[in-house]
Amino acid sequence: MSHIDPRHIHISDYNYPLPDERIAKFPIARRDHSKLLIYNKGEVSSDVFYNLPQYLPKGALMVFNNTKVIQARMHFRKETGALIEVFLLEPAEPSDYELMFQTTGHCAWYCLVGNLKKWKEGSLRREIEINGQTVVVNATRGELHGTSHRIDFSWGGDVSFAEIIDAMGELPIPPYLNRETQESDKTTYQTVYSKIKGSVAAPTAGLHFTPEVLADLDAHGIQREELTLHVGAGTFKPVKSEEIEGHEMHTEYVSVRRDTIQKLIDHEGCAIAVGTTSVRTLESLYYMGLKVMRDPSLNEDQLHVAQWEPYTGDCPQCESVTALKALLAWMDARSLTVLHSSTQIIIAPGYDYHIVKMLVTNFHQPQSTLLLLVSAFVKGDWHKIYDYALSHDFRFLSYGDSSLLIP
Repeated sequence: MSHIDPRHIHISDYNYPLPDERIAKFPIARRDHSKLLIYNKGEVSSDVFYNLPQYLPKGALMVFNNTKVIQARMHFRKETGALIEVFLLEPAEPSDYELMFQTTGHCAWYCLVGNLKKWKEGSLRREIEINGQTVVVNATRGELHGTSHRIDFSWGGDVSFAEIIDAMGELPIPPYLNRETQESDKTTYQTVYSKIKGSVAAPTAGLHFTPEVLADLDAHGIQREELTLHVGAGTFKPVKSEEIEGHEMHTEYVSVRRDTIQKLIDHEGCAIAVGTTSVRTLESLYYMGLKVMRDPSLNEDQLHVAQWEPYTGDCPQCESVTALKALLAWMDARSLTVLHSSTQIIIAPGYDYHIVKMLVTNFHQPQSTLLLLVSAFVKGDWHKIYDYALSHDFRFLSYGDSSLLIP
């Protein structure tokens, strides 16, 4: 339990001037040639990203998020000519991501709907070409679900939903890039190790890695593990409330292999995280471990980590290894090789990190929950990092430069 209650943090304290020209609209030509800021126990310096392995301790464990961004933006035109955008947020039926993309004929998602007032009733339809056959896709609006709507999709032909979105969807690049998605984004807005479809935003810290850098990590004796957290659109949701208590974190779905948890235990419960999504997953594992220590009868859904859970003081703290071992034993008792659950964790100043010891991350928006996460990691020293980046011509946000943070 931390001594500061982060609920009363004023988000205005996490602001900094970010001129539009500092936001990288496109990535640089060679992803591993981006700049790398190194924050090492209070000292700041800079290098080039491909030199990252030299700064990492031999034998350390580095954890990557292998989620793949889906073409989540779908457009339908009504007979009146009105354009309706349907933005896929999370699967409703089937609710499992893997099954969802294999589904044929019918499925349902929770979606944000653009130009909603023009879609009063009835179904939307659109004809698309897949493998030389014409497929008609229908979308029907269902009940409200928070800020999103349930949308039921149906289509003919023996094609999967993955093929549908590949044919008619558009890759959702971040709104702050203020531009249309281009063909090049299909490659540049995915990490080279992306595998599991389901995100509506890229885990952008990973965009700097190339096969060469990954091989160099191996050569430096750095062990690599992957987990999956599907990034939700809520990652761009600005904190609108004055105090962060008023900000509701979005739920994100995670899956972590048993082998990965075992690797974390072998590394004394310590890891280097690539990206804030890996951080949220790894730190959530600790709280899931505490939950099963308290009540071993819980099921996977009940392992969900609620937003303020780390700060309530309900959990007796323990070493990260102890919590991870408890989680592993709980999985083994159920013969689970992969843990599927979800997290809503908010990491803000006052949070004590349990597993993540170093962090590779980009430069985040002012007044964002991601900046709060970074501030918590460097014990409030984020100004030094951001002032350096602003005065040394670093590029910001998703397609911008990177940093290695060692508190």
